[in-house]
Amino acid sequence: MDRQQEFVLRTIEERDVRFVRLWFTDVVGSLKSVALAPAEVEGAFAEGLGFDGSSIEGLARVYESDMLAQPDPSTFQILPWRGETEQTSRMFCDILTPDGQASAADPRNVLKRTLAKAADMGFTCYTHPEIEFYLLKSDKPGPDGLPVPVDEGGYFDHVPGGVAQDFRRTAVTMLESVGISVEFSHHEAGPGQNEIDLRYADALQTADNIMTFRTIIKEVALQQGSYATFMPKPFTQHPGSGMHTHFSLFEGDTNAFHEAGAEYELSRTARQFIAGILRHAPEFTAITNQFVNSYKRLWGGGEAPSYVSWGHNNRSALVRVPLYKPGKGNSARVEYRGIDSAANPYLAYAVLLGAGLKGIEEGYDLAPPSEDDIASLSTAERRALGHDPLPASLHDSINAMENSEFMAEILGEQVFQHFLRNKRAEWSDYRLQVTPYELQRNLGIL
Repeated sequence: MDRQQEFVLRTIEERDVRFVRLWFTDVVGSLKSVALAPAEVEGAFAEGLGFDGSSIEGLARVYESDMLAQPDPSTFQILPWRGETEQTSRMFCDILTPDGQASAADPRNVLKRTLAKAADMGFTCYTHPEIEFYLLKSDKPGPDGLPVPVDEGGYFDHVPGGVAQDFRRTAVTMLESVGISVEFSHHEAGPGQNEIDLRYADALQTADNIMTFRTIIKEVALQQGSYATFMPKPFTQHPGSGMHTHFSLFEGDTNAFHEAGAEYELSRTARQFIAGILRHAPEFTAITNQFVNSYKRLWGGGEAPSYVSWGHNNRSALVRVPLYKPGKGNSARVEYRGIDSAANPYLAYAVLLGAGLKGIEEGYDLAPPSEDDIASLSTAERRALGHDPLPASLHDSINAMENSEFMAEILGEQVFQHFLRNKRAEWSDYRLQVTPYELQRNLGIL
């Protein structure tokens, strides 16, 4: 037994932890949980916990349903919202096959494989997500059929006595109590919309943190009598909720994206990484924007990027290179702005990092940056500048992804096929729906 496992077992005993929750996700990023009695934890470390994988979306086929959940002791945390009596803890799990091999269908394993490839190339990947969400009065719509936000605040607004202010204070305190460091929190542009930015961490820890973040945000909202949603675009007239993520690659202690004296202080490695992301963005958009509603955000105006482009400090670009701070070469990074807050973070970071590494491996050339507001350009101007559109719907994204051998390679055949099957079913359900828009526009005149 290693020292981390011993620490977990000792903490469970000393803190009188009554329940140990084992967490993992299905293929679309829904959190799954099973509670373990403290006496069973040592056995789970040694042998894993058996369960029926065929009942979890995308995890196993019926004829190979037996799976094992292997808890990762480095992710052990007490869950603060469960209170001080009969304490509850959690650990993330890796999913194994009965013979102890890593499951090809485990989203966490997909990211670990991509990070192992980065390590083979000499890189460690750090990520820093900016997570937006809406705080609503309820999960039920108001009398007009629309969600009801908790306030009418706007970007960076300080709302005296506001619900969101108290909410963010409680949420940040709770996040930090489970080891998730927060850099900023503020009111976003939409009414009831908030943003909390997590401090940079390695990509696997960030993905685990995002899953914990979503749970804590929803728990705090419920405790305070409101409801938090990570739906990409709950309002027609207000901005959607993105999860802009900053990426940096390090070689040892050196930031591989920084080169003193280069244009924007960007190294050749960084330029190739950006080129890889841009070239493959249409192929992985189904992963970073996985719901029908995601495309209402991408094509709904505001600062959501709809075209393949990059720019220095250009917030209309798909990839933005933040302003360089003199003397802070290790802060050099690139920001991907297409991903939304409802993505499966394990798969999203795997495909983004995989595309960037492909650009480095193949030596992709990077087109010139765009300094224009890309959405305001004409179609002809965008075409002339090489700013191709991202897929306009989930249907278009599915088509782009299923024709991509590269996505199948990153995700593995099982995740690739299960994800596509899930998304095809969603699109099929959606296109049969008669929406209020159609009724309002057509019923009285046709």
